[in-house]
Amino acid sequence: MSLKADFIKHTLNFKFEAGTSRGVLTEKETYFVRIRNHESPLVYGLGECGPLKGLSIDDRPDFEEQLSEVCELFNSLDLQLFTWNIPIILSQLISNEFPAIQFGFETAMFDYIHGGRRVIVENDFSKGSKTIPINGLVWMGSREAMLRQLEEKLGGGYTTIKLKIGAIDFEQECDLLAYVRSRFSPEQVTLRVDANGAFHPEEADEKLARLAGFGIHSIEQPIRAGQHELMADLCRRSPVPVALDEDLIGHMEYVDKFRLLKKIHPQFIVLKPTLLGGMRHCDEWIEIANRLGIGWWITSALESNIGLNAIAQYTAGFKNPLPQGLGTGQLYHNNIDSPLTIANGYLHYDSQKDWKLGTVAARTGVQV
Repeated sequence: MSLKADFIKHTLNFKFEAGTSRGVLTEKETYFVRIRNHESPLVYGLGECGPLKGLSIDDRPDFEEQLSEVCELFNSLDLQLFTWNIPIILSQLISNEFPAIQFGFETAMFDYIHGGRRVIVENDFSKGSKTIPINGLVWMGSREAMLRQLEEKLGGGYTTIKLKIGAIDFEQECDLLAYVRSRFSPEQVTLRVDANGAFHPEEADEKLARLAGFGIHSIEQPIRAGQHELMADLCRRSPVPVALDEDLIGHMEYVDKFRLLKKIHPQFIVLKPTLLGGMRHCDEWIEIANRLGIGWWITSALESNIGLNAIAQYTAGFKNPLPQGLGTGQLYHNNIDSPLTIANGYLHYDSQKDWKLGTVAARTGVQV
């Protein structure tokens, strides 16, 4: 048996202008990794490598070249895949400088082992009998656009809403939070906010005090990543629980992960497998967080349904009751049609629906 890997580039087009504190997103480039045996070409594993521009450590001009080199090395090794040897292959095949490639290959290999059925982790979610609670995401934009998104999420049955903040006037953002609280108590609707590092350290205390008045569950990354002393102080005194996000990126060694969390000791961490090196690295973050009494949840990083499906199946393997950040499957005009569905604030894998990968084939000319 000779396993071969190749990849397909795909540009995802947003249905709307997705605003963050780092700018407005209209499209996202991603890569689908395919692993197959030339003797059975119709059975293949798929994974997704999709670094985020301006955020991932592997957002670099030679990313595609590096991905090609990893495929060539994989193809030269005449590998056999087993559950136990995938971590070994990943550690020796792919540098820690490329967490998105690690995630893509990891999930493609697990998919191949499970028969190329887009099953990464076999559990009740992938069998269609378990749902995952998720938060409804409100992107940055004008007050009117954010209010419209709020109404859509509240009307769609979400009981946890996450608002991106830091782009429009802070008073207007507080008005939006006050609007939600005028209709729903903290027991009825949980509010999360994500600043993406937008607060200046000298203003953070005042803004956090204002946010606390709205019964906020947590704030992701209130100040810019890399300010560990300042973030540790903020976590100790903030009236709103702090969740680390961007600060986790780039810490690939177990010892570094432990030192970071022990030093800052946030109330929560937010795990994005594409940015952190895949499931095995998230396993390490979760083990350390549990040991230190730190809460966590898992969030997609704007992947297509290929990556989102893998993250959802992985997430479902934990007994974590917190709503997860897995509602990004509806962002794109040209996403991959999949069995993933959302209803009343829950993500579900509809085992009666098929994957439709013709979108990729039509755009690339490569039959998958």
